[in-house]
Amino acid sequence: MTQEDDVPYPLDAAAVRSWCGLALEALGRERERIDAINVYPVADGDTGTNLYLTLESAARAVEAAFDGHASAGTAPGLADAIGAMAHGALIGARGNSGTIVAQLLRGMTEVLAAADDGTDGGADALRRSLRRAAAATYEAVAHPVEGTVLTVATAAADAAERTAGGTGGAAEVAHAAHEGARSALRATPGQLAVLGRAGVVDAGGCGLVALLGALADALGGKVSATPVAVRADAPLPEAAGCEAAARTAAEGCGDPDGPAFEVIYLLEADDAAVARLRTRLDGLGDSLVVVGGDGLWNVHVHVDDAGAAVEAGIDAGRPYRIRITHFGGAGRAKEPAMAARAVVSVVPGDGLAGLCAQAGATPVSVRPGEPPASGELVQAIRQAHAREVMLLPNDPELRHTAAAAAEQARTEGVRVALIPTRAAVQGLAALAVHEPGRSFDEDVVAMTSAAGATRYAELALAERQSWTMAGVCQAGDVLGLIDGDVAVIGSDLTRTATTVLDRMLSAGGELVTLVLGADAPDSLAERLERHVRERHLAVDTVVYEGGQHAAPLLIGVE
Repeated sequence: MTQEDDVPYPLDAAAVRSWCGLALEALGRERERIDAINVYPVADGDTGTNLYLTLESAARAVEAAFDGHASAGTAPGLADAIGAMAHGALIGARGNSGTIVAQLLRGMTEVLAAADDGTDGGADALRRSLRRAAAATYEAVAHPVEGTVLTVATAAADAAERTAGGTGGAAEVAHAAHEGARSALRATPGQLAVLGRAGVVDAGGCGLVALLGALADALGGKVSATPVAVRADAPLPEAAGCEAAARTAAEGCGDPDGPAFEVIYLLEADDAAVARLRTRLDGLGDSLVVVGGDGLWNVHVHVDDAGAAVEAGIDAGRPYRIRITHFGGAGRAKEPAMAARAVVSVVPGDGLAGLCAQAGATPVSVRPGEPPASGELVQAIRQAHAREVMLLPNDPELRHTAAAAAEQARTEGVRVALIPTRAAVQGLAALAVHEPGRSFDEDVVAMTSAAGATRYAELALAERQSWTMAGVCQAGDVLGLIDGDVAVIGSDLTRTATTVLDRMLSAGGELVTLVLGADAPDSLAERLERHVRERHLAVDTVVYEGGQHAAPLLIGVE
């Protein structure tokens, strides 16, 4: 698409793909300006960044859908593309506004997927999808507040409905929705007192205006690249104006009595469990937004007791990709105090995430087969609020991703050391010797040495017949991997684990670390501890619960 194009495009899979690309470009341009005016619900200056990361995840999902169809020799339909966009936004949603936008896209999908037969995929379908999207955002928020992105979404739907009977097709509807959203955005300072005091419009609403502007461009066949007005008194501020907005926003906008933590996680649970979870979390804090459906949800809440919020998720189902961010200071503050040094650690399970958080690290909880993107690691580094950061990838496959994240963070003024941890147990060993009081270089050397001195193993179940370095395995066999290679094939988890331990300790060792997955037998830890005690003198054993999505057993020998 070029700026000279002026022929409207149909609302189809290609339009959704174009929409994603243009939205990502728009939010990339607007990110810093939106961050600068972020005063509600918390003045933490990250709404633009969160929206960008949410759309980045959505765009990756759409591209994956197109690649999958290309490999199969088929073309995706509207339902495939918009469904991928909504799912990508759901699993990658960041912050309050990102979570709400994910639900908005889901609401649109509910209507547009049904219109994929080509008989109702134009103007009328888009009008109805925008109305459903606005309603869905209100359903997701525990306590809706006007003057926010919710109000802007409703105004967009209202304006879209007023085009009924027009002849401009979906492009006309999208343009009207964009203009309606812009008008509503300008009115937000008069609807929400905190915005009026800061002299800015709603940051989440800014992001939605950018998103709808990209949709109008994708369907209209032209790229406007019009900046979104972020100040109540100056429609198009330059960078200096954004900095002034940030300073204004910081004065009197933070709530010193508000919750101290933001907790976000993906959750596999049924509808009834999620309904109970909403009630439980609503009693723990505020800014509660739960979006999703069909068994997969994104949960966002601000609380003082982050552990209780995670435990509520565990009781409801299977939480993963757990992210806990401290707002800094006593209660909320615009700029959290910068720590001298912090650790960011990628971990495969909620138990390990909690363990790392207790040790003072910022955990990035991941699910097997769903590695984090570099942008997610960069965001975790930012949220650590430290001048110096140790990054622990804990997976050899994340080496390049972590390196890219570290390089990006360095351009933002953060000193980042990439500790070459290849497994979660190496990350635990490195974290155990972390000492912020010594020099950065000395800490890097100590953590790297501790990780390098830790041999690691993992027990997993074979999914299919395969050739390995230990021979041929069959589906269901227990595989004992030592330092990344299959070394033992067995039929019983405990017996295979003892064989792996004996092989690792044959070269010596002083400490054995066992990390149990949620599906590990109850007696496994006790039997392995007894085996080590009886067969290997002067070797200590520590046991941790890895929780859901960790392997059945992780082993470290130091």
